[in-house]
Amino acid sequence: MRANRFSQVFSFTVMSLVKIVSYPFYRFKVSWQSDRQYESIDDVKLIVLLNHTSLYEALFVRLASFRYLWKMARHFLIPVADVTTQRPMVGFFFHALLPGIVSISRKRDDSWQKFLSKVNDDAIVAILPEGRMRRHDGKDKHGKPMSVRTGVADIVDELEGGSILFVYSGGLHHIQIPGQRFPKLFRTIKVNMELVNVDEYKQALHHTDARKRKTAYVKDIQSRLEQQLPYCEQQPYNNLKD
Repeated sequence: MRANRFSQVFSFTVMSLVKIVSYPFYRFKVSWQSDRQYESIDDVKLIVLLNHTSLYEALFVRLASFRYLWKMARHFLIPVADVTTQRPMVGFFFHALLPGIVSISRKRDDSWQKFLSKVNDDAIVAILPEGRMRRHDGKDKHGKPMSVRTGVADIVDELEGGSILFVYSGGLHHIQIPGQRFPKLFRTIKVNMELVNVDEYKQALHHTDARKRKTAYVKDIQSRLEQQLPYCEQQPYNNLKD
């Protein structure tokens, strides 16, 4: 998806402001899990953010260079639940931040297929594959364990060439727990990052049967969710007794 010039400039400006304004208030502690790092970001086709805990994850634009933010403003594509995009203030901010937002419903309709039809060689796709936010107890709002949904497998299946950037968040509940109105300042955000070649990733999990292949993608990413997150003692769910 390619934004028009005005949308691109506006989105780049908003993302740049978020990046600049965040510096006095938040510190990032980044650990790379791959040999390829920032210098190889340009060929990223899919960004997978694991451990969705807060709408303030927009702060992660801080980790991108201004040059890459310009590219994102033009080519970014991200599915967001319509219940989020329809919220007046939140929806306006997200659409301003990222003109490539595509609203999808949780119903059995064609909104997901419409999103997939926009995935092409130019797009930089981002997804939060759990599909819902972790609450203070470590589970979703219905009390169910956090798990990876199948949508991310559909996207991986569409990709050829380039890289996947896995962003493993330590959690942002020490900044804002879903339902809290105002964020807390002067906090450290822990994140692990890993670049994986798309073709090598798909070959390692290849199966001629599409359903089994996608199941393998989901199983692998679920394992990453469970094993690759940096431990952050300030997350309330990390301090609960078993």
